[in-house]
Amino acid sequence: MSTPEILEELPRLAREEREKIWERLEEIELEEMEATPEVLAAIEEGIRSAETEPGWTVEQVRGKIASWVTKSS
Repeated sequence: MSTPEILEELPRLAREEREKIWERLEEIELEEMEATPEVLAAIEEGIRSAETEPGWTVEQVRGKIASWVTKSS
């Protein structure tokens, strides 16, 4: 099956099937990712940020998304 055929078929799949495909693609990407010093530093920074910086509540995230969608419409 060619790439255009796969892309054409994706919208016809059930949500669960698309989620399985997404998960598998993420696995493949992680398997192929090289643990370069830059990647490791970015991961460490992300962990540090998550541990020390304030986060957003679900309600705050929903509000941000709503404002972004409104701006782009």
